[in-house]
Amino acid sequence: MMKFLKSIPLLTIAALVVNGCSSGSSEQASAEKNAAPVKVVSLAKSSISRTIDYTATTLPFEEVNVAPSSPGRIEKIYVEVGDRVNAGDKLFLMDRTQLYQLKLQLSSLEKDLWRLDTLLKAGSAKQQQYDQVKTQYDVTRTNADFMEQNTLLKSPFSGIVTGKYYEDGEMYSGAPAAMSGKPAVVTVMQINPLKVNVSLSEQYYPLVKTGMKATITADVYKGEVFTGRVFRVSPTVNAATRSFTAEIEVPNRNEMLKPGMFVRVSMNLGEVETFVVPAYTVMMQEGTNKRYVMIAADNTAKRVDVVIGKRFDDSFEIISENLKEGDLLINEGHSRLSDGDKIEIVK
Repeated sequence: MMKFLKSIPLLTIAALVVNGCSSGSSEQASAEKNAAPVKVVSLAKSSISRTIDYTATTLPFEEVNVAPSSPGRIEKIYVEVGDRVNAGDKLFLMDRTQLYQLKLQLSSLEKDLWRLDTLLKAGSAKQQQYDQVKTQYDVTRTNADFMEQNTLLKSPFSGIVTGKYYEDGEMYSGAPAAMSGKPAVVTVMQINPLKVNVSLSEQYYPLVKTGMKATITADVYKGEVFTGRVFRVSPTVNAATRSFTAEIEVPNRNEMLKPGMFVRVSMNLGEVETFVVPAYTVMMQEGTNKRYVMIAADNTAKRVDVVIGKRFDDSFEIISENLKEGDLLINEGHSRLSDGDKIEIVK
């Protein structure tokens, strides 16, 4: 009887051990069962020819809204809309009454200065008198020169007159013109060459250089191709849009292109080393425009956000600072995964 009682605790302990082993084995099996089977491929960079395509609007290479320094009556406008002008050609003449008065004062001061100079050399005048008149003369001459330039306005460059906002005899008020939105009597544009400004993603900043060529096409001219050149790259990046501006000079063959036209711009940035993956491995977050891929790391699926670059038929260039060569890209079983899910890599 005593032997039977002593054997009970031993049986209980044995049962607990067996049950414990069975439970642990069950949990392990369950975990292995929950791991999603996936297939992977090792990421490696490929050498590609980087070409970027953008749309833009043609702009005059230079544009100036010509206006006098102060309001006044317009004596004569020498040009009409559509007229071609060369640098230095007369555009319009303002009332010169004040200029004529300054010239009379200047003539009188010049005579006084000449007399004082003679008297100073003879010792009959003081240096202070001469200096005072000389100062008045210099100030008046400067004012007369300024008035000369701001009553007869000339074209600063060769171009075409695209706006005329007054007629002969009207008063220039200094208020913005309705068409240009700026104070002006006439507007002159340089349309050959033209200019195209392209806003580029900051990722291309190291690749865009001054002198780089660009191909420009316009939908209105089928089959016509214009070749431009980058002449200025913005020294800063817009923090809000993460983009910068490249300005392209476009020789305007036969002046076919006009300011304001819609054009397409293509730039070859040269050979670059980048990741190219099958298009089906790149997913989009629902309700957003965010793209991402799934990477296998320590039997866990890891989401990595990417930017889509160039497209090659059924492949995408992907760009991300969080990707490196040798990372395991999940290319099968990835569509049903979430970040942090357990996975099992299968052959």
